[in-house]
This record gives sequence, structure tokens and C-alpha cells, in this order.
Amino acid sequence: MHSPVSDGVAARTYTLGVLTRIADPVLTALSEGQLKARMPVEGRPERAGCTHLEALGRLMAGIAPWLELGPGATEEGKLRAHYIGLAVKANAHAVDPQSPDYMNFNRDGQPLVDAAFLAHGLLRAPEQLWGNWDERVRANLIAALSSSRAIKPCENNWLLFSAMVEAALWEFTGECEMGPIEMAVNKHLAWYVGDGTYGDGPHFVWNYYNSYVIQPMLLDVLRICVEKKHPLGAHYPLIRERARRYAAVQERLISPEATFPVVGRSSCYRFGAFQTLSMMALRRELQPELSPGGVRTALTAVIRRMIEAPGTFDEKGWLLIGTVGHQPAMGEGYISTGSLYLCVVGLLQLGLPASDPFWTEPDQPWTQKRIWSGEDVPDDHAFAD
Repeated sequence: MHSPVSDGVAARTYTLGVLTRIADPVLTALSEGQLKARMPVEGRPERAGCTHLEALGRLMAGIAPWLELGPGATEEGKLRAHYIGLAVKANAHAVDPQSPDYMNFNRDGQPLVDAAFLAHGLLRAPEQLWGNWDERVRANLIAALSSSRAIKPCENNWLLFSAMVEAALWEFTGECEMGPIEMAVNKHLAWYVGDGTYGDGPHFVWNYYNSYVIQPMLLDVLRICVEKKHPLGAHYPLIRERARRYAAVQERLISPEATFPVVGRSSCYRFGAFQTLSMMALRRELQPELSPGGVRTALTAVIRRMIEAPGTFDEKGWLLIGTVGHQPAMGEGYISTGSLYLCVVGLLQLGLPASDPFWTEPDQPWTQKRIWSGEDVPDDHAFAD
């Protein structure tokens, strides 16, 4: 059993170290136009055509809230300024047709997924990403995102990838195709199965896609609809309350030993499975029974348990396929090196400033730790809507 990371200051320092350790190889190489030359590709050889956009898009979706805090005079602020600079240069290479790291946004199906994760990152850091690009880079980015429209999404969570791309185009250009947004929202409203959970398509299946994709993207697509005064925005309050309930369930899935059930596909996204919980913490919208200090303690314990497992990284710092260490058999055929960077969406809480109660509250035991220690914890209730 790993010893705990004690108090909020230590937890933030530790979590930030995890983020930068994961991000550094990707952003350093890509900022120099060398990602394709340096990044190994574990997985099926044919994934080489999409794995680099996977690494970038997923990393941006997770690191963006921290970047959006902006540069500053503190040590963390200076570190953030460094990573903002890397991210600005890296994305410029990814969408520049003249760069050796120009990425595939429209061939085969996978690029739609990661165009959407990149779009989500842009919406999470509009000032520090979009705001730091010149018109040439912005035009290249819009062209790249728009080109992903050539890919038809599957009838499941993939509908939200098209919707997320359109939401970002709407936000940054004022124009979009509303059809994909309307389709994604209406289908997921129909696929709701109750108690804060959606089916991944018309049938419920056990996995963490409510957290990897569905709840976060649905909420932010509808946030843009509210901002643009579109009628779909009327669903936003309900979708937010469902996400709050799902986040509360996620917190209850964390065992006293800081493990959680590994079930369903894409388990190699590691602590990315807790994106919805980290997102609701970031938004300061946790349910009242969840203390920020307790959620911080739980998330930090899970992250530590997973990231410190032997075999998580190769000798050059790139992530390896697995859930707890290197477990290649756990990677589906669509999993490759770039896919693994979705883990950083479980670090959204770093977008809260160090002065936030999430980081300043004392360490507290999380729900299952309290229950299994014999504490008389109030009973849990389903969300009725």
C-alpha cells in the first residue's frame, strides 16, 4: 500500500508533477515538430495514422483548465507559462500542412474522436490557447477541425464528437452545423437510463464512457447552446444535475484502498475514468455530501496508486498500454500509445487555483473509507428526474 500524500499543498504538488511528467514528452517533441519522429507506437501498426492526434487532442482536453489559469510570478505560474508556450507551438505544428507533424483529421474514422478532444481543450482554455495563436494558426485549426466533418459518427457516444467539433467552431467562428449538435443532444436524452447515467447508444453497457465522453461533452456542448441562446440550452440545468449525481456515484466507487472496479472497454485510460468527478470539482458543483477535501484525497490516492505502478512508462517517459502498469492484453485493437493520454482528463482539478478550498481543506477520508471504518454515514439516494 502506498503511503498517502498528505494535505492539499502536497496533493497539488504531486498531481501537478503527474501532469507534467505525462505531458512533457508529447508537448516538447511536438513543439519542435518531432512528435512523429520520437513517439513510439505501441499497438497495431495501422494505428500510426491516427495515434499522434490522439496524444495531442486528449492531452489538451486534460491540461487545458490548468493552462487557462495563465502565467504568473509563482513557481507554478512560471511552470505554467512554459507549458502554455509548448502547447501553443505544438498545436501550430499539428495543423500546419507544411509541418512534419501535420496530423490526420479526416482519413478513416478515429480522427473525429480526437478532433473532438482537441476542440474540448480549446473550449476549456480559450484565452491561453486560441488567444495566443495568430490568424494563420487559427485558420489552419479551423480548417483541420472542419475537415473532420467528412467522418460519419457511430450511433453511440461518437455523436458527441461531431457535436463537440461543431460547438468549438460555433464558439470561435460564430458559425456551425446545428444538425450534429441537435442529433447528439436528442439521442442522449433518449438514451438516458436513470440515476444520472446514459446508455452508450440505445442499450446500456458497463463501461466508463459516461465519464470519458458523455457527461463532460454533453454538458459543455449545452453550455455553448446556453451562451448562444439556442433552445437546446433549456436542457442544461437537468444535464448538470445528472452529472452531479454521476460524479457522486464515481466518488463512491473508490474503495478504501484507492482502487475502483475495472470494468468495460478502454480501461487503459486509467484515471481518466474519473473525468466527470474531476470536472464537477473543477466547476465547484459537487453534491453537498461531498467535501472538496475528501474528493481531493480520494482522487490523489487513485492517481498515485495507478501512476506509480511499475511499467506505466517506458524508459523515455512515454505511457505504455495498461491499467495498472504495463498490461498489453488489456488494450483493445483501437488502443495505441496516443490513446493512453486520455488519462489526463482525470486531472481537471488542477484548473482550480491553489487558494481554492479543494486544495486548502484538510485531508478527509472519502465515502467508502468512512463506511468501512465503521463511521455512521448517511444513506445514499438515487437521483429521480
